Amino acid sequence: MAMTSSNAAADIPSTYKDSCAACHDSGALNAIKKGDSAQWQQLIKKKGMPALIDSVKGGMIQMPAGGLCDSCSDDDYRKLIEYMSK
Repeated sequence: MAMTSSNAAADIPSTYKDSCAACHDSGALNAIKKGDSAQWQQLIKKKGMPALIDSVKGGMIQMPAGGLCDSCSDDDYRKLIEYMSK
């Protein structure tokens, strides 16, 4: 179930569970695991948050464009990345 942007922003943990957890909880398809702060910070530092958000929106390696949140805004993606990096 895709969430509207306002719903996504209101409940990042639920959006994560619905849209990101399938890969980022287990590291499936080489996804960086939620909570692997060192890897997330390295990626954020290397690419920068704006470029990382653009990569999510366009798709990365085996992740489909937009992840599984087709209605997330750029701010929602930023919040999701920050949530996963902690």
